[in-house]
Amino acid sequence: MDAQQAAVVTPDTDALLHLEERILRAVQLVTSLRSEKQSLLSEKSQLLAEKQALESDLSAARQQVAETKRELDSLRGDREEVKTRIESLLSQMDALGDA
Repeated sequence: MDAQQAAVVTPDTDALLHLEERILRAVQLVTSLRSEKQSLLSEKSQLLAEKQALESDLSAARQQVAETKRELDSLRGDREEVKTRIESLLSQMDALGDA
């Protein structure tokens, strides 16, 4: 009977060992996934902070572009005014020369 009991115990023991191995692999997988999740959450936080900084930089750049456009328009207006004055002065000088 000892041989029969040993034969009966061995398959049960193998099944328990197999179940234990599966449970250990599942625990390792869960641990690994939790670690990966934490890493991804940390990376997400960093990326969100970078995104926020880039959006702030973009907003500042847009304001600078708008300011530069206003300044350029003002300078173009000034240039037209100077051009008009010079043309007027040249006309007056021509009129003095003809007189």
